[in-house]
Amino acid sequence: MTARERYNQLVTDRRQFLDKAVDCSRLTLPYLIQDDTSSRPTHETLNIPWQSVGSKCVVGLAAKLMLAILPPQSTFFKLQVREDKLGEDLPPEALSEMELSLSKMERMVMDYVAASNDRVVIHQALKHLIVGGNTLLFMGKDGIKNYPLNRYVVNRDGNGNVLEIVTKELISRDVLGYDLPKKEPNTPVDKNYGTNADDVEVYTCVKLQDGRWVWYQEVEDMIIPGTRSTAPKNASPWLVLTFNSVDGEQYGRGRVEEFLGDLKSLEGLSQALVEGAAAASKVIFLVSPSSTTKPATIAKAGNGAIVQGRAEDVQVVQVGKTADFSTAAQMSQTIERRLLEAFLVMNVRNAERVTAEEVRLTQLELEQQLGGIFSLLTTLFLIPYLDRTLLVLQRTGELPKLPKDIIRPTIVAGINALGRGQDREALTMFMQTIAQTVGPEAAMNFINPLEAIKRLAAAQGIDVLNLVKTPEQLQGEKEEMEQKQQQAVLLQQAGQFANSKLADSENLQGMMPQGEQQPPQPE
Repeated sequence: MTARERYNQLVTDRRQFLDKAVDCSRLTLPYLIQDDTSSRPTHETLNIPWQSVGSKCVVGLAAKLMLAILPPQSTFFKLQVREDKLGEDLPPEALSEMELSLSKMERMVMDYVAASNDRVVIHQALKHLIVGGNTLLFMGKDGIKNYPLNRYVVNRDGNGNVLEIVTKELISRDVLGYDLPKKEPNTPVDKNYGTNADDVEVYTCVKLQDGRWVWYQEVEDMIIPGTRSTAPKNASPWLVLTFNSVDGEQYGRGRVEEFLGDLKSLEGLSQALVEGAAAASKVIFLVSPSSTTKPATIAKAGNGAIVQGRAEDVQVVQVGKTADFSTAAQMSQTIERRLLEAFLVMNVRNAERVTAEEVRLTQLELEQQLGGIFSLLTTLFLIPYLDRTLLVLQRTGELPKLPKDIIRPTIVAGINALGRGQDREALTMFMQTIAQTVGPEAAMNFINPLEAIKRLAAAQGIDVLNLVKTPEQLQGEKEEMEQKQQQAVLLQQAGQFANSKLADSENLQGMMPQGEQQPPQPE
């Protein structure tokens, strides 16, 4: 079976999910997800919503997720040395130098991420997850590529594990780089796939075979030479991401679908308010047919003009629907407030620089409001993304090959960052409570300062080895200080004793008679 035939088979299971995603996109971001009727989007047919709340909600939530997953001015991972290897293969004295080198590698990885186009693609993928609930990412050597829901199909087993992926793209023959027979000039072009006769459909088939992922590309039911690739089962560059997964379903559901009723209600109310306001703002003058005032005179009269006529002959038509407009406006405001709260857009702060505490609070808010979806995204996306980035940099020679048995990359964003932040808050609040209860000076009698420093460092994700002094080092420094003090006291006492002896000798010589003075010693 060819990839095109397999794609057409699996399209049936995707139909209802794609229709729902298109409906959600029409009320939020109409350009984001379109039906699979054309490979080229037809912007003329795009729906223009009557409200912008849906777009604001999607963009705001995507920005918060982006801030939490890939925070700016900080790393989302940390290269750590395994603690069980410190005493065996790695001496503790070399840990500081190794951590310095690992820190430089972390900055190199973040510089690579900042210079690439990954952040733009990831932000686009997050919007697809929020609106449509599904997206496909391919992590190649040239960066990340995002596939919307209308460009791929997937097949899962009963437990939700992905078994097969088929993508469809429209690529120009010149870009493809594969010799294909040219279409005749009079060959009809399928209306469902654009108007460019030089475009061809390219299918990518991804399958799980014998514990490894195998993928290749087909064009016109023929495998393109040189496109076959493989990858281990746990290191696939193809990531099928879902926002909400339902047991037994092949595809996920988005955040917008959960509030689709409110969005539709707000769309209807917004349309009614706009059209009603337009009708109410229209001014029409009625002139009595039996009056002497001529309608042409009123129509031609300028501002401040003097014309002949009677005021009672002219009336203004007004729409007496003010009460109805206020009711609709209040209801729309209620729905808008509810949507902004659901998509975490109510407490947006404008700032030039995002602090680490703000990132942590954003992560905590996402974890509480989205019910674990944020942690799932960090686990399913960040770990494979980090492994792919490290592999690409190691293959290009920008990073040395890291020994997996000694160095272990660890994600410090998501639920891991939340856990450390909560531990730090609890410890800090406890120490403040003790200090307020018994006093700052008396609190030091009950709290071990060294242990408190170690726990705060652990909550911050900081290794205290060779950074915080050990009890042995503190005891040695204390004994050394005591010895220096004792030596200073002895030297002071010896100086005082020597000065007193010298003074006594001079006084004794002055008190002796002239004749009894000692004669000079012979030379």
